[in-house]
Parts: sequence; structure tokens; C-alpha cells
Amino acid sequence: MEAMNLRQDGIYLDATFGRGGHSAAILERLGAGGRLLAMDRDPEAIAAARKMAANDSRFEVIDRRFGELRSELAERGLEGAIDGILFDLGLSSPQVDDSSRGFSFSGDGPLDMRMDPRKGISAAEWINKAPERELADVIFQFGEERHSRRIAARIIKERKGEPITTTGRLAAIVAAALPRRERHKHPATRAFQGIRIRVNEELDELHKGLAGALEVLRAGGLLAVISFHSLEDRIVKRFIADQSRGDDFPRDLPVTKSQLRARIRPIGKSRRATAAEVARNPRARSAILRVAEKLQ
Repeated sequence: MEAMNLRQDGIYLDATFGRGGHSAAILERLGAGGRLLAMDRDPEAIAAARKMAANDSRFEVIDRRFGELRSELAERGLEGAIDGILFDLGLSSPQVDDSSRGFSFSGDGPLDMRMDPRKGISAAEWINKAPERELADVIFQFGEERHSRRIAARIIKERKGEPITTTGRLAAIVAAALPRRERHKHPATRAFQGIRIRVNEELDELHKGLAGALEVLRAGGLLAVISFHSLEDRIVKRFIADQSRGDDFPRDLPVTKSQLRARIRPIGKSRRATAAEVARNPRARSAILRVAEKLQ
């Protein structure tokens, strides 16, 4: 909230409503003339958002993935009018804690992993059909798991006997494939992350969402992004760096920095949760906040 420098009469977008922690904090700081829009693709999150919106005329809910934010805001006549956008990437706590959603390996449940169960294919459908090479590539690239080939081979072997349909069985297969375990980390952590990112096309959505945010922000508007793993953070960091450099001219071309038409500038350095916050909320331990201001 501090980084977004909220104006009482501003127009803001919470691109990842979740269960509304950030939206509630924004609404507390807005005046009667302020406006907040919130997006999410999880139907349970949308239901929670609509309950909040029912009691506040300043608040509007959009049932869409944030990769579509530009078209959604353009339809409302808000392209180039937004004062601030917040992305809180990855899973929300309710998604992790509800074993029926299939995101967590700590409790057994159906292997789904879709943020929007109404669309796309589930993790189980993908796991049981994908070729071994594709399985290995996804777990390596999106999960950053160096034993991805061993895991993929084990999945192929196990699914021949019986389809893999639960989180508990997949977690056990992954654990059995690893030669050793890391301290303080479940052996299936990286594999589950990679599969979840693939099923939800999360990195593609992030690229689209950041590009759209740049178009809907007004000059002087702020972009704040909280990421939780290195893949997301690299995309955000590179996006801010690229857009703050401006036009991609050859290095030896005799142009000044002002002629390169930079579109944003970073605000301060990346920020992490304090030790006190992590003590209150252990899930904040890997969070990184980056903030940038739109210039033109």
C-alpha cells in the first residue's frame, strides 16, 4: 500500500483478487470518489469479491484472467486512466489449503490444479497424456527441478499400470524418483510448481498482463508486482528493465537517453518481507515486491 501511493480519488486495479486482502486495504484508503476494479479467474475468488462489492459502490468485479485486463478496461473507457495496478502472483492461501483443488501435496485430493476449473484441462488429464519429453521439459523449465528426467520416467512407468488422478499419488511418485531430499522442502515442491504453471499458462499470462498494464496506466501511474519464485521475478525484472531503457536501437547509434522514449522507471529497489512479517506469515518468506512508474 505504501509503494502504490494511493490517492483518495484514484482508480485502481487489483489484478489478482484472491480473497480480497489487498482490495480491502485499498478500499480503506480510497475516498468516496475513488474506484477499485478487481480481477480473478477463480470462481471461488469471484464469489468472495462479489460479496465485498455488494456493500461498496466504488468496487467492481471482473471475472477474467489478468492477461485480458487491457481489453476489459478498454471496454469500460479506462485505457490510460488507471492510477495503480497490483499483481500478487501465484496461488492464494485458500487454493493451497483446500485439498479438493489439487494444488497441494500436503493433503490428498483430485489432481486438478486449475485456477479456473471451468476451463482448460486438469493436471491429471495432462499428466496422463503428455509424452515423457514434454513432462521432463515442463518440470525442468517451470519447476526448475534438475531431476526432471527421472521424475518424468517414473510418471510414465506408473501411469501405465493405473492413471494418476490424485495429488497424494503424484507426490509419492515424485518423491520415489528423487535420489535425495532437500532439508525443509517437500520433494514434490518443484514438480508441482512446474505442472501448475503449465496447466494455468501462468508465465504467458504474466507477459500479457504486464504488457496490458502498461497500456491502461496513466502517465505517473504505478505498477506493483509481488512474485514468489525466480521464474516470475525474472520476467517482472526484465520487463521493467526493458521498458525503462526505451527503444531498442543499436548501442552505437548516436541518440540521447531522452530520445529512447522510455515508458517506465523503477521506483527504488526490490523489497522483501521483513523478519517480523515472515514470522506472522511464513508464506511471505519468498515474496519479492517490484514497483515502477509509467512515464508516458
